[in-house]
Amino acid sequence: MSSNDSISKTLIVAFSLCIVCSVIVSTAAVVLKPAQEANQSLDRKRNILSAAGMLEEGSSVEEQFAKIETRVVDLRTGQFTDAVDPASYDQRAASKDPSMSDKLSTDEDIAKVFRREHYALVYLAEDAQGDIGKIILPIRGYGLWGTLYGFIALQGDANTVAGIGFYEHKETPGLGGEVDNPRWKSLWDGKQVYKDGDIELTVIKGTVDPAMKNSEYKVDGMAGATLTTRGVSNLVQFWLGESGFEPFLNNLKSGEA
Repeated sequence: MSSNDSISKTLIVAFSLCIVCSVIVSTAAVVLKPAQEANQSLDRKRNILSAAGMLEEGSSVEEQFAKIETRVVDLRTGQFTDAVDPASYDQRAASKDPSMSDKLSTDEDIAKVFRREHYALVYLAEDAQGDIGKIILPIRGYGLWGTLYGFIALQGDANTVAGIGFYEHKETPGLGGEVDNPRWKSLWDGKQVYKDGDIELTVIKGTVDPAMKNSEYKVDGMAGATLTTRGVSNLVQFWLGESGFEPFLNNLKSGEA
């Protein structure tokens, strides 16, 4: 047998193996996609419930989330809208689509999100009287190594923080990664957002002394994580400010949303 025959057979076997592997991988991706999407949806619901302090471990996440209403808000007007379907709307993809978002100026883009989508999903939970008891809002912004994605929950007064949580980030474990620490997250509960019509809530460098002036508007920073602390403060101020959800929250409080 010639060496050329040997090389040809080797190439044919290698090519055939590549084809078979490609078919297997593609088939697995198609078959597993529904399960992956279901898991992503469940994880998102879990994070929303957790940020609002409504997650009960051991109980069905789907049953708990059934108590929450998902709505779409037009961030340009601060009004509810039916322009997109909340069940299929991909807010992250919209933020990168020039036809579905606006480029932010350097001055207003304190969270370094670059573009702000036209529509945002918001989550509302009723209290025992049938009024809005919790308002859960998606937030994001740049930290030290990348973008932090999470949710902040407000009480029905649209001014008192009920909780916060981040489900995706690239912060350093033990430093900026402390955004996942339950102790740090608990510091947000009960903090106030607005003072005299302006956003006052901020994350400071160091520890908040309850006796200090306006301590109800301040949250402890994370030791050794100055840039992450600043990033969290900036993203909260952006999304609860004029370029974010503040117009919607004002409309909600006045009954005009």
